[in-house]
Amino acid sequence: MVRRKPGSLLPLEVHILEAGLELQAAGSDFYGFALARKIAERDGAGGLTAHGTLYKALGRLSDAGLLESSWEDVALSEAEGRPRRRHYRVSGAGARALAASRAGRPVTGAEPGTAFA
Repeated sequence: MVRRKPGSLLPLEVHILEAGLELQAAGSDFYGFALARKIAERDGAGGLTAHGTLYKALGRLSDAGLLESSWEDVALSEAEGRPRRRHYRVSGAGARALAASRAGRPVTGAEPGTAFA
């Protein structure tokens, strides 16, 4: 298990932010399964051992304000005969956190005083 150093992102969180920004550049919001495919395509497994690992990381990043999320319209998922998707976007704070991580600077969340510790 990888332990978090104070003020840093875990490798999986870096992979999520990088892949999320790529998906956003190519279209718009992204959802968990599309993100998992993109991470695997870019980086191999990228530390992703199970989808539960991915969704826990998405929750941490959302709680810190580094991702924004919303549920898609129920009618769309029902029309396609599948479960509803939670859509994500890398926030401005998420892009700044990724840049700080790449530069070796401490990473802070979107909320004042919130740090990845």
